[in-house]
Amino acid sequence: MTKIVNLRQARKQRDRMDRRKLGDRNAMKFGEAKPQRELRKALTERAETNLDAHRRDDH
Repeated sequence: MTKIVNLRQARKQRDRMDRRKLGDRNAMKFGEAKPQRELRKALTERAETNLDAHRRDDH
């Protein structure tokens, strides 16, 4: 025996899953918590400063 499927509900469920996938992709692409973003920025700046301090002047 086959299961009766409500096409309206199936379409809405499919659309919800599509939006969820898009949101997950955007979260991976753009999403980063503020403390993590600030920590990454501070570590990058510190590494650049350290590199600049050890750079030689060859004029």
